[in-house]
Amino acid sequence: MPRWQWLMAQLTRRLWVRATLIGALGVLAAILAAVVDRYIPLGMPGRIGADAVDSILTIMASSMLAVTTFSLNIMVSAYGSATSNVTPRATKLLIEDRLTQTVLSTFIGSFLFSIVGLVVLKTGAYGERGRVVLFVFTIVVITLVVVSLLRWIDHLTRLGRVGETTVRVEEAARKAIEMRLAEPYLGGTALSERVSSIPETIVAVTGDVIGYVQNVDMPALSRLCDKHNTRIFLNVIPGTFVYADTPIACIGASDGDTDLDALRKAVSAAFSIGDERSFDQDPRFGLAVMSEIACRALSPAVNDPGTAIDVIGRSTRLLSIWAHGRRNGSYQEEPKHPNVHVPPLATADLFEDAFMAVARDGAGLIEVQLRIQKALLALARMGDGDFKSAALRQSRIAFDRAASSLPLEADRARLHELVVDFGAAAEYRQ
Repeated sequence: MPRWQWLMAQLTRRLWVRATLIGALGVLAAILAAVVDRYIPLGMPGRIGADAVDSILTIMASSMLAVTTFSLNIMVSAYGSATSNVTPRATKLLIEDRLTQTVLSTFIGSFLFSIVGLVVLKTGAYGERGRVVLFVFTIVVITLVVVSLLRWIDHLTRLGRVGETTVRVEEAARKAIEMRLAEPYLGGTALSERVSSIPETIVAVTGDVIGYVQNVDMPALSRLCDKHNTRIFLNVIPGTFVYADTPIACIGASDGDTDLDALRKAVSAAFSIGDERSFDQDPRFGLAVMSEIACRALSPAVNDPGTAIDVIGRSTRLLSIWAHGRRNGSYQEEPKHPNVHVPPLATADLFEDAFMAVARDGAGLIEVQLRIQKALLALARMGDGDFKSAALRQSRIAFDRAASSLPLEADRARLHELVVDFGAAAEYRQ
């Protein structure tokens, strides 16, 4: 997506942005009650005493400050629980939770509304009609606070729990997979073979920083291609870890009057590289985080195979979306940026991120290995040749790990019987 759009999406997920906007609305509402005084008809019924509004605003200000502080403590505890019981990579999704941000922003906005309302009220800026407007705004704010409290109470029962966090990771991974299926080459042209498809006359572009590729501004690269009559070949896609000297892209032959140094800097600027991976354009990251949740559950400190089995089922569901999309050809017909060549997302990498670590840590648990084999063998029946090959490869690796780790011969025989029923026994060793 365009760099400005990606930066805007990252900005709007910050808690302070939403809190600032809603807080500003609260301040604006308190000031507006004094400004609109002159526009209210003289015959408007209702008389509100200054003491009545003062008491309500005082109660609201003190209570909202306490509620906000208490809610922030709960948030910090939930993030700590998710970090220790799930995975630190999933904490980002909790921080960006819109309901949590909206509720806290409402509390902060109501607190600021009360404080500003009290200050303006003490200065005598509110007339009789202004106090009526302030009272109406106060009732509206109280209603919003009550609704937010009810939503917050319901949300707290799930915030930071393993199951709820797993659902959030699955949803983020699903969105990334569907986005990649809609634009498998980020809107560019397929680069099937990274080396042989690139012409010999090229100029390599490095990122000059170390980190993960978080976003690629494809429209900007396309404009550079049109301006300089050239083609750009990407060596990396979102989620790739690059070093300062890693060639992130290559520029083909261009106009003779092109300033290659300036063009190289412009191409490099189209890549957003940061310290952490992003869920948005990186389907592999979502599957890797799901795998981390399963591995944490299989650790001796947690010892929760049930969660690992649940994660295997969720990973299977995610990969089935990938298989369905590839099988039904849910790809873009015409590339939006034909001069930008992008390598594909390898199906084998998706399977490796989803199952390799889980199969390793659960090698000695027959219930986990049975679920892994059932999932992988079922996935092998869903997709194309590459999809089946990737599923069977992980199945063989998991089987070999289990064969050397399961203590009972009966468990090993049961696992072998499962793959025999699938009809692939010749590909597995006894």
